[in-house]
Amino acid sequence: MADYILEMKNIEKVFPGVKALDNVNFSVKRGEIHCLVGENGAGKSTLMKVLSGVYPHGTYSGDIIYNGEVQQFKGIADSEAVGIAIIYQELALIPELTVYENVFFGHEVTSGHKVDWNETIVRAKKELEKVGLGHIDPSVKVKNLGVGQQQLVEIAKALSKNVKLLILDEPTSSLNEDDSQNLLKLLRELQQQGVTSIMISHKLKEITAIADTVTVLRDGSTICSMDAHAQTITEDEIIQHMVGRKIDNIYPKRAPHEFGDVVLEIKDWTVEDPGRGNREILHHVNMNVRKGEIVGLQGLMGAGRTELALSLFGNPRKYRITSGELVMEGKTHRFKNPAEAIKNGLAYVTEDRKGDGLILIQDIRYNTTLANLEELVSGLAIDANKEINIANEYKQSINIKAPSVEQKVGNLSGGNQQKVQLAKWMFVEPNVLILDEPTRGIDVGAKLEIYTLMNRLVEEGMSIIMISSELPEVLGMSDRLYIMSEGTITGELDAADASEEKVMALAVKS
Repeated sequence: MADYILEMKNIEKVFPGVKALDNVNFSVKRGEIHCLVGENGAGKSTLMKVLSGVYPHGTYSGDIIYNGEVQQFKGIADSEAVGIAIIYQELALIPELTVYENVFFGHEVTSGHKVDWNETIVRAKKELEKVGLGHIDPSVKVKNLGVGQQQLVEIAKALSKNVKLLILDEPTSSLNEDDSQNLLKLLRELQQQGVTSIMISHKLKEITAIADTVTVLRDGSTICSMDAHAQTITEDEIIQHMVGRKIDNIYPKRAPHEFGDVVLEIKDWTVEDPGRGNREILHHVNMNVRKGEIVGLQGLMGAGRTELALSLFGNPRKYRITSGELVMEGKTHRFKNPAEAIKNGLAYVTEDRKGDGLILIQDIRYNTTLANLEELVSGLAIDANKEINIANEYKQSINIKAPSVEQKVGNLSGGNQQKVQLAKWMFVEPNVLILDEPTRGIDVGAKLEIYTLMNRLVEEGMSIIMISSELPEVLGMSDRLYIMSEGTITGELDAADASEEKVMALAVKS
């Protein structure tokens, strides 16, 4: 029998009205990289929170056997004490503290009754070297590091706790291709050092490239575990197990339709960033969008895609427009704030749905109608019945999976949170909808639903600008593409002529 570092047996976890985990069995061999996959809401993160003590013993049923011993973790400190560490999709670093302070935050190096800062720095350097960050100054503040480096600092922090079982929840969702590959390489190196890893990911190419074993959850139950050394695991096979059916085309085709007139045009758009010493971050950008068209906006991380979207949407405190015109419906604009942009038919779905897009402590109803409360006013108050009816209409039409519109958004899966964010802006009924990373961190089934919704919206006459770091997604969904590099449009391609090679050549052009 294989030597298992972890066995979770007959795990059940119930939330009010929802059985999140239903008799789940999950075993991890010592020293392997084990990928845990499933649609949003399948129970992956819940299972890992049970394992790590976020959901303490007594709030679930079943057994956790770690290193051959039954465990009853009362909190994260208990799981960390035996060598289990979890790194979440939203990093738990403190931006204003230094790297070395973050690495040993919560388990400080002490001498007597004081923190030994010199020894802290020495030990931090050793941990940073293990993750390939030996070249950085541990005294630099975390906020000055890139996202990829911050992810590695999180891993260094875990290693400093003598981790034996490392859990990573969507570790590459916010990373560019190079940083993602470096992280996967690091997991292999840690494997050689005896660290076992559990990785939750929706990026199927990464899973098939790195996994020793793949376990699939669906609707809170274990569907199967596949040994990559005993069989060739394909993306199609994983998808079929995840969704319970075969998906032939992840990028659904739209019915042929004629594009209308240009509804948005940007001319000579130049923008400075006051937060970076008034540095010019967008240089003479020109682009246009026609009615009923999906225009993809591609480029490497830092190319200026999100900065362009936010400057169009009316964010003068963060970005200063120094030249250029935004023309919509024949009128020239420079929106002073998002409310003005919304009033004139422009909406923006942020890439950070949890931080900027939704109010997680509020329910679906509240979030759905938040951007267009004028439509609900009756006299001096909000018409609550109308609000409930509208929220229910969107819940049904875009298949938001929740018991009711009174469900708190923070309790929804990532894919359903994204649908709520889309519902909010659909209720505004914009002419042009900017989607910034619309499928980041959501599963293949939810992606297909969002792609289908995008097709429906443009067929009904809306126009979409889609920003995405996933090149196959942009190629699969766009009618036309603009490619950015270093704040400049470096090329325009029709979808029929576009290829990954052509896009990448333009994305690295300076």
